[in-house]
Amino acid sequence: MPAWTAFAGFVGVVLAGLLLLSRLSADALTPTESTADYPPTLSDRVVDSPPSDRAPSTAALLANVVVSQGLFATVLVTGLWVAGVPAAALGLSADAVDPVALGAGVGVGVALHTLNTLGSRLGDRFGFGDTAALREALAPESAAGWAVLLFVALPLVAGFEELLFRGILVGAFATGFGVSPWLLAACSSVAFALGHGAQGRVGIVVTGLLGFVLAAAFVVTDSLLTVVVAHYLVNALEFVVNERSA
Repeated sequence: MPAWTAFAGFVGVVLAGLLLLSRLSADALTPTESTADYPPTLSDRVVDSPPSDRAPSTAALLANVVVSQGLFATVLVTGLWVAGVPAAALGLSADAVDPVALGAGVGVGVALHTLNTLGSRLGDRFGFGDTAALREALAPESAAGWAVLLFVALPLVAGFEELLFRGILVGAFATGFGVSPWLLAACSSVAFALGHGAQGRVGIVVTGLLGFVLAAAFVVTDSLLTVVVAHYLVNALEFVVNERSA
């Protein structure tokens, strides 16, 4: 039988650490960088570093994202294994991993990219900051860099964040504690938004909305694959559409 109470405490510690890291990163950013940026979930996952006259290179930023997200993901997966949480509670049952779930993820991802783009443009129009600053800092300048971004960094970010904010905070907790998944979806979306404080007030609001749509998609489909694919597409399309065309 899964150790639900102990697992919930463990997740709380991981989540608190993640939110603290995001807050420290946001506080360390310059005024230009700390307002709003899209896509959510990648830019402010850069671990804080000592002040320097030179900005970190794109390669260093991507490496930082991969290492930090990889460590958090490893800790989460280890906790899931130790607690004995069933895969089905995370949206990873056999029925939830099929072409239908994949197609649903593509549809949700494209729709969310449209919403994300609209939010970014509104932020620019009303002067809430440079929405492209951090995206441009992370955009690679070589084919190898794009390969790392699209096939390593972004999938890792999407997989980790969906596992935590949707698979665990919604799916696993609903199964383990009998709480309404819709209530958990709302609460997890607030945590998801707070984890992106480096994007500024508008970025937090947009991220919260995107998070709730992803949570709703998870509740309806009961598929982690669907929301991972959707999350990945939101991030990937943001970089490809804006940076490759720039």
